[in-house]
Amino acid sequence: MDKKTQDIAYFVSFCIEQYKNEKHLSGAEAMQVLDAYKVLDYLAEHYEILHTQSSQWILEDIDEFIRLRKEGK
Repeated sequence: MDKKTQDIAYFVSFCIEQYKNEKHLSGAEAMQVLDAYKVLDYLAEHYEILHTQSSQWILEDIDEFIRLRKEGK
């Protein structure tokens, strides 16, 4: 695995953990929500910008991303 791929994997893992803790979910529950709305793809695709932000900002961005996905269904 190259360095950038590894960095993205660590970042996505960090985001999952932060989301899980913020929402008081189990790991499986957090993954179910994040997977249902394709959040993990979004985080990986926009890693270059997102990894420079605070964890609180990222959590708010994830909530907004999910809200927009829910409205689009």
